[in-house]
Amino acid sequence: MLKRELIWDFDGTLMDTYPEMVRAFVAAVTELGGQVDNETTYQLMRQQSVGVAERQLAAKYGWGLHDLRAGYQRYEQQFQTQPAPFADAQAVLAKVQAVGGRNYLMTHRNAAALAYLEQADLKQYFTDFVTAAQPFPRKPDPAALNYLLDKHQANREVAVMVGDRNLDIDAGHNAGIAGWLFDYDELVTVTSHPEAQVTKLASLLPLIG
Repeated sequence: MLKRELIWDFDGTLMDTYPEMVRAFVAAVTELGGQVDNETTYQLMRQQSVGVAERQLAAKYGWGLHDLRAGYQRYEQQFQTQPAPFADAQAVLAKVQAVGGRNYLMTHRNAAALAYLEQADLKQYFTDFVTAAQPFPRKPDPAALNYLLDKHQANREVAVMVGDRNLDIDAGHNAGIAGWLFDYDELVTVTSHPEAQVTKLASLLPLIG
């Protein structure tokens, strides 16, 4: 069935923010006296999540999770630059609107995500947003997705969660909707049974209607 109610993840799905995230995480680990390389950090973030990366390194070195997280967030803000949207993100968002559908953002990033969308001329395509400012549990908990779907009385049969990790797809399934996996570098060990798996956002265009 074609979809027209799309809930989007932000990092690694709409915009390539991983370079900034990896740099900030490595800096935070180094500041605390630990060591981790860029590739290990990237793979942890892509295959799991930032939270998993934080927990693994904190456990390895016996640090307080809060200390590592605070350092990561500080460096991420310090290194903050406008990320590039993935190719064809605008085309997919625009098609959803063109067929009478709606785009929603569901991210654990703070309001910077909205500023990035605005600067990339993508914010105009969104009906609503959930960011870190709202106290929803982290994916794969479906609470934030359910909030958006219920608030806008969306038909779940034509709704889908779009993300770059298994936890995004699992969140969609936990909310009773489909999940599309954007695995642009084919790095994910897929365990979430997505209804579609693509390496380019343009491949989603025929699935919208």
